[in-house]
This record gives sequence, structure tokens and C-alpha cells, in this order.
Amino acid sequence: MADLLTPDWPAPVRVRALQTLRTGGCSPAPWSSFNLGDHVGDDQARVLANRASLRKYLPSEPLWMKQVHGIAAIDVGNSPRSMEADAAFTRRTDTVCAVMTADCLPVLFCDRAGTVVAAAHAGWRGLVAGVLEATIKNMAVPPEEVLAWLGPAIGPQCFEVGAEVRAAFVAADPEADRAFLPSASGKWLADIYALARRRLRRSGVERIYGGGACTVSEHERFFSYRRDGITGRMATLIWLATDGV
Repeated sequence: MADLLTPDWPAPVRVRALQTLRTGGCSPAPWSSFNLGDHVGDDQARVLANRASLRKYLPSEPLWMKQVHGIAAIDVGNSPRSMEADAAFTRRTDTVCAVMTADCLPVLFCDRAGTVVAAAHAGWRGLVAGVLEATIKNMAVPPEEVLAWLGPAIGPQCFEVGAEVRAAFVAADPEADRAFLPSASGKWLADIYALARRRLRRSGVERIYGGGACTVSEHERFFSYRRDGITGRMATLIWLATDGV
């Protein structure tokens, strides 16, 4: 049985969302155990078995995108079953948007009326390039009507980056400097949650929830590429339910 979390946010009743954990699947080490990524070296039969286990909780098969750390956002109901993108949105019921992560930040979106949902994969490259802003734009609703939930990502005590990463964020927004602290190694510790919240608020989104987990330090719950190198992938999923109850 899959181990799942339900996001804690005041989304409309017809908005459904789930976050998978690393536990509850059938993959062996180093992908143990609920790996959903088919591109990380795990046996494909195991991956398909894990996806089949997850499918029991969903109204349809998710669109598994090929994520490339860009800003492309696709309409799930009108896209091929496999394509390069880092965000997905839909206004169709029982159509699942999904992103996979193992340190990068997954962000879920919906509007207060429950007419559109979206999911974005925000590593630092996508975040600084504008993947969250692109997702909000494609939702085509006033930003003040949007709710966002920040899923599990690498925490601020573990996300060490080079000066070029800090410079990229600060060039776009000087106040982003507040999300970086100098590390003992001479590099910088980045708070990806703070960076995402700032990006969202600058886009007009004020209702922001989640954040605070750390995929690196919470090794029993989450996959982490930075910690383990070869590892699995978790999924963050959202859809609009037909019944609305």
C-alpha cells in the first residue's frame, strides 16, 4: 500500500492533491521503496508496479512529463502523453497534473473557485527562470485568487550553492539576497522555500502554504538526490474531482 500525504491547505473541496513518500513500494535499494521515476536506473517492472499502486488513489493516469529544469507549462488535457515540460495545468475534471522530485521544490496551485489546478517542478534553475510565474500565467485567473502549496524539498541548512546561483537570483530581485547565508565552505546556503515564496508574492499570490520539510535530512520519508546520488523520485499530484465532495 502506498504511503501518501495529503497537503494541508484550504483548497476548495473539489480540488484533490497527494504527495507520495519514499516508503510503501516494491523497489529495492538504492531506490527503496516507492520509486516512481522510470529514468533513474530502477527496474522498469518495479516502477510500473509502484505506479499501479499509486493509480488506485487517482481518477486517471497522470501525465508523466520529462522534466528539464525549464519553464514550459502544458495543458494536460491537450498534450501528448510524454513531452518536455516542468509544469502542468488543467481545467478538466479527473485529469491529474504531476511532478516528480528528489530535492527540487514541487509546487501545487489552485484557484479559490476550484476551476483550475496546476503543478510545477521548481529546481533553482527553473525557479530563477520563472517556472512559477509561467504556471500562474497559464492558469489564467487573477493571482490574488490563487492558492499555492510548497511540497517537500531540500531544506535551507542543506542546500549549499555556488556564488553564481545567488548572483542569478539577486540579479532578478535584489531582495532575494535575504534567502542566502554564507556557509562554512565559502559557498552559500539557499532557502528555496523563501525564494519561492518571494517569487509567488511578487506575482500577486499571497495564499501560500506548506514548506518546512527537508528531503536531505528526513531520510526515512523522502528521496534525496543530493544526499544519495542514485535514488528514487516522489510525486506531487493534483486534480479536480468530478463529484466535488
